[in-house]
Amino acid sequence: MAVKYTFYTEPFEETGRPRRFLDAMTAILMHSNYGPLLDLYSKCRVRCTRCRVDCQIHQATGDPRDIPCARSDLILKIYRRYFTAAGKWSARMFGGFQLTDTLIDDMAERLYNCTGCRRCRISCPMGVDHGLLTHLSRWILAEIDIIPKALVVATREQIDGDTHNTSAIPEAALRDTCEFLEEELMELYQTPVKFPFDVEGAEYVFFPAVSDYLLEPDTLMGNAAVFHMTGDSWTIGSKYYDGINYGLFYSDRMWDRIVNMEVAEVKRLKGKNILIGECGHASRSAKVGVPNFFGPDGPPVINILEYTHRMLEAGRIPIKGKVIDERVTYHDPCNIARSGWIVDQPREMLRAICKDFVEMKPGGDKNYCCGGGGGTVSIDEVRTYRTKTTGETKARQIRETGAKYLVAPCANCKKQLAEVCQDHGLDDVEVVGLHDLLLKAIDFPEQAASDKDDVQAAGQAAG
Repeated sequence: MAVKYTFYTEPFEETGRPRRFLDAMTAILMHSNYGPLLDLYSKCRVRCTRCRVDCQIHQATGDPRDIPCARSDLILKIYRRYFTAAGKWSARMFGGFQLTDTLIDDMAERLYNCTGCRRCRISCPMGVDHGLLTHLSRWILAEIDIIPKALVVATREQIDGDTHNTSAIPEAALRDTCEFLEEELMELYQTPVKFPFDVEGAEYVFFPAVSDYLLEPDTLMGNAAVFHMTGDSWTIGSKYYDGINYGLFYSDRMWDRIVNMEVAEVKRLKGKNILIGECGHASRSAKVGVPNFFGPDGPPVINILEYTHRMLEAGRIPIKGKVIDERVTYHDPCNIARSGWIVDQPREMLRAICKDFVEMKPGGDKNYCCGGGGGTVSIDEVRTYRTKTTGETKARQIRETGAKYLVAPCANCKKQLAEVCQDHGLDDVEVVGLHDLLLKAIDFPEQAASDKDDVQAAGQAAG
């Protein structure tokens, strides 16, 4: 909930885009909680550049403009100049910098060079969250219509389009896909796994990244198989079924609207929990967004990895043991790992089913970003920059593990990492979801019974 923030201001002399930028910044500071934090950070004046050692972008480019605190100083100096009494007085007495079109263009480029992974926060001696300042700056730019086209197109279809999802998948096509996956599960595992729709009162209403329905069938089959084994009630809502929230990357207004669409679907179905699939930003956008935008009455948010881990620990998902022979490594999506939210759970599950699990170093909450965070993965025209620059560190990490399977429980990370592997010659690496491998390890009773019948039939035939 926003608090009323009072700051020193007076009519701006600037015109054109600079005036629009300052007006937008004024409105955001007045009607959000960013004001006190921005005021605190502006007084820190931290420019020690220690953050550069943890920024994989600066490590790759060596450009001083890519040092996180240098990027953050763009918005902080605007705040000090235009929104503090000292800044106003100093400008009148001695002059000072003016916000110009050139500076705005520079901000637009530099802010979208950042993946928003927030790794730089680890080394800041004052605890400045440079990723948050990048997020706020992008929101201000969005209010004056400076946004990457790819983010606008996806979000517009999600909010105002006919399908209300970022991949423009109609409900009929969604249902057909799920029926096909049910047939696949029956054929492969002799198991009648279902993808339920519009079940009222379900414990969990499921919102994966909608692109999974097009690109990640094994992940979805693994998700459904888990619920088949536990017997807990879950459902897909036919009116809204996309966990993706690109508003997180450029505008809190859009982030808010999309979160409320998720909540509205849960309320419509009288569901109890929001269940997010294997997607980092979808999980964080709901986990943080529901209580902030909807209030304390919003439904709890759970990630599928949390649920599956809890069920495995409780013995409700029988597994065959360590059935994955190939070497496996794990990529931590920044949006679920940086805060320490989901770190150990996936590793414990992988160690239970994999014979040769190896870690990337560093990992966990100190992991390196896939290189496509902050929404940049959706911008195909910057692929070379994403894979060869921001993805260079991750390519090195992957190569050093020697892994066959690279587990990345996030739709954006999967796309980015597949392209990183292609562009760095890592042709033997297969990027998969965690539930893809878990599906191979689940001990389905129906399959076991079918296998037993086949053995008995073969014995009778031989006799």
